[in-house]
Amino acid sequence: MSTAISPTAYNYKVVRQFAIMTVVWGILGMGLGVFIASQLVWPELNFGLPWTSFGRLRPLHTNLVIFAFGGCALFATSYYVVQRTCQVRLISDSLAAFHFWGWQAVIVGAIITLPLGYTTTKEYAELEWPLAILLGVVWVVYALVFFGTIVKRKTKHIYVGNWFYGAFIVVTAMLHIVNHISLPVSFFKSYSAYAGATDAMIQWWYGHNAVGFFLTTGFLGMMYYFVPKQAERPIYSYRLSIVHFWALITLYIWAGPHHLHYTALPDWAQSLGMAMSIILLAPSWGGMINGMMTLSGAWHKLRTDPILRFLVVSLAFYGMSTFEGPMMAIKTVNSLSHYTDWTIGHVHAGALGWVAMISIGAIYHMIPKIFGRPQMHSIGLINAHFWLATIGTVLYIASMWVNGITQGLMWRAINDDGTLTYSFVEALQASHPGYIVRALGGAFFASGMLLMAYNVFRTVRASNPADADAAAQIAVAGAH
Repeated sequence: MSTAISPTAYNYKVVRQFAIMTVVWGILGMGLGVFIASQLVWPELNFGLPWTSFGRLRPLHTNLVIFAFGGCALFATSYYVVQRTCQVRLISDSLAAFHFWGWQAVIVGAIITLPLGYTTTKEYAELEWPLAILLGVVWVVYALVFFGTIVKRKTKHIYVGNWFYGAFIVVTAMLHIVNHISLPVSFFKSYSAYAGATDAMIQWWYGHNAVGFFLTTGFLGMMYYFVPKQAERPIYSYRLSIVHFWALITLYIWAGPHHLHYTALPDWAQSLGMAMSIILLAPSWGGMINGMMTLSGAWHKLRTDPILRFLVVSLAFYGMSTFEGPMMAIKTVNSLSHYTDWTIGHVHAGALGWVAMISIGAIYHMIPKIFGRPQMHSIGLINAHFWLATIGTVLYIASMWVNGITQGLMWRAINDDGTLTYSFVEALQASHPGYIVRALGGAFFASGMLLMAYNVFRTVRASNPADADAAAQIAVAGAH
């Protein structure tokens, strides 16, 4: 306690900003998801307009939930975790502020351009070149703030959560820059530098590793901090966490070709992607087991702590979707599942069950601490949110499993004379009940986000952020 510490030992302002925007973008992105799911039940909801059609709103939905909601959750938690585990303030407040406002500008750009039809047509990389460049610049600034803070840390050790956040930052930058290399022909039109099967391979090297590093590795950084904190137990095995880290980042980058089975991609590349995807099960489950086993001696807390419940159920969904992914990468399974709603179900098992649930749990853990409150306004509302999210996710993925297997079997059914047994329209008719259940599940999940917004609003309104800053000052002072 000897050294004088600044009254604002940590930069909680940028953490607060990103945490609030996580909730805002979550509602908008998931609300839009429910709307486009409803378009597949009632096509009249396309309104006969180009900019409200499913084809234009669907990429906006994916960009809002991945980069706006997921991105803000990652930025809020990484800035919170890196300061607390390194016991030092962010290296630059102005660069952190540029990161926040720059990222919101990218999202607003997506909201304007995607419904207007300005798109590269690349999955998860639809933003045209001016926005892609802005995103790249903002990302480099983020990397400077994060790694600069680690460099000036007061602790000798770099906590494992920061290794995961760091890998997510470095690899996402590499993926984004390589996949977006293109020739602009006008302000909102460009052509990829790659062609044909090469373009497809680079896109899915990017696309699957957007899942692998943006939507997995970053959120594992979150898991390694918030699960032990909320459970009030040390991580089960620190050695396993290090093995988990190196195995995951070594293997994940090879899995992309499993998106291109039975295409023009060379057969050896398809088989390599399949093999690496199957091996990937081991490090994925290593991380899931490490998180789950952290609750040894603390399982009773699940009865009374809905925040911990969010975090633990997210790990269960992570374990399930990382078993399902390698299985779907097997060529014989893929021949049934590919291009069907099963893939959509798998994506949302990861997106809703893993990514959204762990983000929600982490935000609920963080909000009282960064706003200087003892706890969230209402534990009952968190409990209600948990059940809406869980039931919504189960309805969503179960309906898509049934739809997907139905579609796969109908599409490959042939008569004795070799003609198709079912028309595409008949498969679509068979899918209709599943689309109703999917829209209902999405509505459950999105309504839970509205409860979260109210709960966060009431907590923030009753808060005094100066109290949080003072608590951070005492924490840092005590560490020295």
